[in-house]
Amino acid sequence: MPDSSALLLGADLAGQPIAQSLRLANRHGLVAGATGTGKTVTLQRLAEQFSDAGVAVFAADIKGDLCGLGAAGNPQGKIAERIAGMPWLNYQPQAYPVTLWDIQGKTGHPLRTTLSEMGPLLLGSLLELTDSQQSALYAAFKVADREGLLLLDLKDLKALLNHLREHPEVLGDDAALMTTGSSQALLRRLATLEQQGAEALFGEPALQLEDILQPSSDGRGRIHLLDASRLVHEAPKVYATFLLWLLAELFEQLPERGDAEKPLLALFFDEAHLLFAGTPKALQDRLEQVVRLIRSKGVGVYFVTQSPADLPDTVLAQLGLRIQHGLRAFTAKEQKSLRAVAEGFRPNPAFDALAVLTELGTGEALVGMLEDKGTPAMVQRVLIAPPQSRIGPLTDAERGALIARSPLQGRYDKPIDRESAYEVLMARKGGVPEGQAPVAPKEPGFLDQAGEFLGTSTGKALQSMARQAVNQMGRQLVRGLLGSLLGTSKRK
Repeated sequence: MPDSSALLLGADLAGQPIAQSLRLANRHGLVAGATGTGKTVTLQRLAEQFSDAGVAVFAADIKGDLCGLGAAGNPQGKIAERIAGMPWLNYQPQAYPVTLWDIQGKTGHPLRTTLSEMGPLLLGSLLELTDSQQSALYAAFKVADREGLLLLDLKDLKALLNHLREHPEVLGDDAALMTTGSSQALLRRLATLEQQGAEALFGEPALQLEDILQPSSDGRGRIHLLDASRLVHEAPKVYATFLLWLLAELFEQLPERGDAEKPLLALFFDEAHLLFAGTPKALQDRLEQVVRLIRSKGVGVYFVTQSPADLPDTVLAQLGLRIQHGLRAFTAKEQKSLRAVAEGFRPNPAFDALAVLTELGTGEALVGMLEDKGTPAMVQRVLIAPPQSRIGPLTDAERGALIARSPLQGRYDKPIDRESAYEVLMARKGGVPEGQAPVAPKEPGFLDQAGEFLGTSTGKALQSMARQAVNQMGRQLVRGLLGSLLGTSKRK
């Protein structure tokens, strides 16, 4: 029997349990397979196993049925038969501690970050800017930093761009970067972002990492689900950019843990191909680097997609757990991809992995894990164990009840529009009553602490840290690896 320090996945052909050590769960993983082969149920099973071990989970609910984790299961038919065939499973139908999130705030707690925290690099990727437009955006962030203008939401950035268009002398040496064309293009891209409903993503109160990592009252890891059923179709770039920001935030804020007995957080990226499609090479390179390094912070990243070919080879090489559901191969290109998937496993003399890939039924998978010493184990053909929670979505009433009794109820639901760039610039123009827009305290430069990734000098970074000690006013900012402006766990 696997012990509590392992992720129990299912049974092999001999009926023996197959499990991955929790100690190796920060080595990342992949859940892949064609539509209808059981990826979502496997993800649900993994989320339960992490929660039972006290590990927090953050995942996107793409189809709207992963939220069934919040209700106890009622196994029937083939599901009940599979459970009966696994006597060692100790199956106990139960609901799991779930927190629901929604960028629009309709089907969960509102999920927000600020423009300052996202930073110009990720924001530029979201807006799909050209090189010249990206340079103009960097110049705008630099002015905002220098003049103490907080960029919290989209109206702050629009006000700043209009201000720079009217007062180009404020840009100083960077005036050549902010051409009329670049400024107008940025404003048009921001307007498009608003039309996609992305305006709700930016603002305060912004997501605090400690709220994700906080366990439930019974010691289980809390499962956080982002309702992305509409977002991934209507604004896929917004969905991907938020996940990239979350990964960068975790990397910056979490301390080094080394090799621990279990991770702090399991992060599931469904529709993972969106993270890499159309992403600028510089950002993709840094993303791959973060994936490689973040495991030492206690974060396991699990990609969910149809085919391993959706991920760069440099990312695939870092994945310790591979769960491959059935694939279909009708064309020569698909058959070539199928061979590549089979060759990615350590061979098992008991069967031909290439042949099995097209034979797998729903809920079956080829599973490649890591042995205790960290080397790949032989691939196994596995029947995935059913989840103990409901397979299927919550009703609207159940979802509402779950939100109402959430420990975060009231913490994020009401937006806060504190004084920021918009109010300050309007006050300078006389657009708001005097006294309502005092000058915001100057914060440390967004380029000053970017380090080698943004090409700043050591001397300049030291100057920035010295200014930070004087001017932080209870708010310490540090520039992230992905060029984002990331706050500490205490935002004020």
